[in-house]
Amino acid sequence: MPLPSSSFSQQGPTCFDKMKTGFIIGFCVGMASGALFGGFSALRYGLRGRELINNVGKVMIQGGGTFGTFMAIGTGIRC
Repeated sequence: MPLPSSSFSQQGPTCFDKMKTGFIIGFCVGMASGALFGGFSALRYGLRGRELINNVGKVMIQGGGTFGTFMAIGTGIRC
């Protein structure tokens, strides 16, 4: 049975939507790697308590922002 055609056709995501998705995925991956690497390096330096949390949080945000930016640029190149 054929589907009825409508005047509004489905379109895929725009290039900007793909870049946003790439940034979000890259940000999540960067945050996870920042938590692992930042946590181990902070423990190795002997940080404890508030210093540990602040340092790991900063490394997570930096890693997420960096990796997310590169993922967004790479996705934009592919569009």
